Amino acid sequence: MTVIYEDNHIIIVNKASSEIVQGDKTGDVPLSETVKQYLKDKYGKPGNVFLGVTHRLDRPVSGLVVFAKTSKALTRLNEMFRNKEVHKTYWAIVKKEPHPSEALLTHYMVKNEKQNKSYAYDREVPNSKKASLSYKVIRHSDTYHLVEVDLHTGRHHQIRCQLAKVGSPIKGDLKYGYPRSNPDGSICLHARHIGFIHPVSKEQIEIDAPVPETGIWKEFQ
Repeated sequence: MTVIYEDNHIIIVNKASSEIVQGDKTGDVPLSETVKQYLKDKYGKPGNVFLGVTHRLDRPVSGLVVFAKTSKALTRLNEMFRNKEVHKTYWAIVKKEPHPSEALLTHYMVKNEKQNKSYAYDREVPNSKKASLSYKVIRHSDTYHLVEVDLHTGRHHQIRCQLAKVGSPIKGDLKYGYPRSNPDGSICLHARHIGFIHPVSKEQIEIDAPVPETGIWKEFQ
């Protein structure tokens, strides 16, 4: 991880695709603990360091993650994420260009807990939740296309599932139909930009995260 922004109340890091945001059954050290250790070392803090997780990114996804350094910031940020007051933009690399090259996608998604996978339907089905995003193709290489995605809802695996539904699975995403995995186990989805009103100072925060310096991303740097 790389620290992109820090003040007294929040810290924003650029997550590597292999890192988990919070602890899970793998027992691997989560990003939250790495950031805590960073703060402990940087400020020479004895004892426990407060760090609040405000949102998550899937493990194979890279990009921006916002943590709260104070309980005041955590309460407010949680509320902002709930009320959709945090604007997030993602970049995805796909092999099959979606048509049209810019559109609003609306589906009804059902999460299968056992498979840890979501399914998108064109109309409402039992237990489905409405999911919408807008996308536009912003760059091309010889073989791949870079798609910019704005999320309007925050469903499980939403971008992965909806792009796959329209025939453009994300490069490396075996779970959603891409034929081959990436050598490092990542998928080519990156949380590129985040914008919100600072929970304490009320200033406008706009942050971009550089894309990974590996593999196919090099063509889109």
